Order: sequence, then structure tokens, then C-alpha cells
Amino acid sequence: MNVLLKITIILVVGIIGGKAAKLLKLPNVSGYLVAGLLLGPSFFNFVSPADVQSYTLINELALAAIAFSIGNEFVIKEMMKIGKSIFIITLLEAIGAVLLVFCVMFFIFKQPFAFSIVIAAMSAATAPAATLLVMKQYNAQGPLTRTILPIVALDDVFGIVIFGVALSLAKIVTYKQQMSVISMIIGPLIEIFGSAILGFILGLLLSWLAKKTSGRDELQAITLAAIGLATGVSLLLDFSPLLTCIVMGTVLVNVQHNSKRVFDSVNSFATPIYILFFTIAGASLDLSILKTVGIMGLAYVLARGGGKMFGAWLGATVVKAEPTVRKYLGLGLLPQGGISIGLMVLVRQQLPDYAVAINTIIMFSVLIYEVSGPIFAKIAIKKAGEIRTEEKSNKKLKNKSKITYEASSQISE
Repeated sequence: MNVLLKITIILVVGIIGGKAAKLLKLPNVSGYLVAGLLLGPSFFNFVSPADVQSYTLINELALAAIAFSIGNEFVIKEMMKIGKSIFIITLLEAIGAVLLVFCVMFFIFKQPFAFSIVIAAMSAATAPAATLLVMKQYNAQGPLTRTILPIVALDDVFGIVIFGVALSLAKIVTYKQQMSVISMIIGPLIEIFGSAILGFILGLLLSWLAKKTSGRDELQAITLAAIGLATGVSLLLDFSPLLTCIVMGTVLVNVQHNSKRVFDSVNSFATPIYILFFTIAGASLDLSILKTVGIMGLAYVLARGGGKMFGAWLGATVVKAEPTVRKYLGLGLLPQGGISIGLMVLVRQQLPDYAVAINTIIMFSVLIYEVSGPIFAKIAIKKAGEIRTEEKSNKKLKNKSKITYEASSQISE
């Protein structure tokens, strides 16, 4: 079957999955993922692992567009008010997950230090894509939403740094390498600062070009070109495409007065790409992992979730965040995907002794959290009372009922 026909079928099945999820009052993202799971090797095997690899371009474009959109949340005036709070909460929720997973693996399951520290470090990052799309679908607004989005962006920065240090420690212990503390952290720092500088430059360039552009179509083309350039150059220089695009979006929203039209131009184009991305992500999940992962995989999933929820609660309590943030923030930080899957490649390259076991458990965790994470995110914003889409629908329904009732009364009179 030719590639175009196969991608079209994947898109249609993803749309149907999203519609089915909506009927069940679940986030659309969950429907896309489950639809993809049905297409993958676990069921109909319509999408093979080789197909998933060939669709890398779609994945990279979708993640880059999502990261760029997250940058829209980093308005300096607002971040000055809550910046310190966001930093503290993110640090504690990341450390909470890492510490709890490490203790479970090292002390309970008696795993080697190298295995325990690396798999624990991989628990820190949160996949921003699912969380962002859930917020957009339900037009979420409020303290919890304003807190979650910057955290999932900053979370990846902490995740990269923690993983870089953990991998260096694991290599020292396993292969008896001599490595200074400076060399352990310099790699992650180069990646982070390099990504930030590149994103800053491209953000200024995009802002200047956007001011010179009046037509929507031309603006959309320029913005997508900037996103593609940010991703391509980042990959070429071994930087983080996600961080580069986040910084580019952050610079744009703070430098350009009318940045909304730029972000809207991407959002109007990106929906089919998002559907393809999540459906393909679902197709990459293989339920056969359940046979080999055992109780240790389940323990990892529970420890990661528990660590993030406790760390988020502790951080929100320390900074005296609003009650809804303290109660429900942790539920919105559970999805795991993009960054963790990317880090698996580094584990295979630099720590092959433990790569199979670590990657199996991480893929099991991704399977669980990619499907359930969006549902928990919806529960969080619903419990916090920040879903706006449903409220509008209910108001319209009430108004319609009121008008109908009044008309009936007049007729009866």
C-alpha cells in the first residue's frame, strides 16, 4: 500500500477514535491513541514498527508545533509574578518522581545502582503534547491551567539535566570511567543553553518577519518554515528541538504586540498533524510488553505517578498556591512520551548493559500513561472547575430551554 493512502487511513481512523472518545466524554487524545493501538501490532498490524519509523517527519513536526504553542504561555509580565513558584513546583515534582522510583528500584527490587539511577532520571520528564491538547479541547482557563502549562515546559529542562547527570554517574559505576563533576553536567548545559540561544535568535527573526507580513497564508508559511528550521538545526547541532521551539514561541509572545495571529496561523494548520501524531504514537505501542515487564514495571508506573503527585503537592504547598492547584496539579503531570522515548536512544548507545530492561519498562510506562494521562488531565481541570467548553454548552442549553419554556407559556396563554 502506498504511503499517502496509508497515512489517509490512519488520519480517518484517528478522527473516528476522537469522535468515539468525545461520545464517551473522554479527551480526544485518548481516542486517537486507542485508535492507533488498534492499528498497531497488538491488534490489526496495519501500522508496523517500520511504518512508525518512516513517519518520523510527522512526529517531529507535531512535537515542534506543540512546543512552539507552549512558548505562548511564557509571558514575562505574568511569569515575573509566578516564575519562582513555577520553578520550585517543577523542581520538587521532578525530584519527587526521581527519588521515589530510585528507592523502589534500588532498595525494594535490589537493582544495580546504574540501572536504578538512570530509570529514575527518565521518570522526571512530562510529555507536554497530551496535556496541552486536553487544555485546548476544553478551553481550560484558571489557576491550575496557568500553572500546568509552564511546568510541563520547564519539566523537560529539568528532565534533560537530571538524565545527563544520572547517565554520567551510571557510566562511572559500570565502566569505571574517570569523570569530573564539571564534565558530568557540561553536556546537558550545552544542550540547554544552545537550544535557548538558537530559539532566541529564531524568535526575533520570526517576530521581524511576522511584522512585515500581512496575509494569513504567507504568515502561516513563514511560521511553519521557522518551526521547521528550529527543529532541523537543533537536530543537526544535537540540541533539543522541543526547547528551541519553546524559546522561539516565548520570544515571539513577548516581543511582538499581536503575536496571537502567528500562533493562530499554526493552530489552524496543525490539527490534522496532531491527530496523525497521536494515532501513530498509539500504533507504536505494543501490548506484548505486558508479558515481559512483570511487577517491576508496574512498580515503576506507580512510583513515578506517586512521586510526581506528592512532589507537585509539596511544591504547591511550599509556594502557597491556590487550593485547586495543590489538590489537582499532580494529575495533570502524568503523561510520559516524547522526551523519555528520545532518552531511550541514548541509553542504548551509552549504557547497553541495561538498555533492554530499561527500555522495556519505559515503553510499558509510556503505554499506560499515554492512554490514561489525558484522562487524568481532564479530571484535574474538571475538578478545579476550569473547563469552559462544557460550561458554554450548558449555558446555551439552559438559555434554549428557557426560551422554549417562555414560548410555550405564551402559546398556552
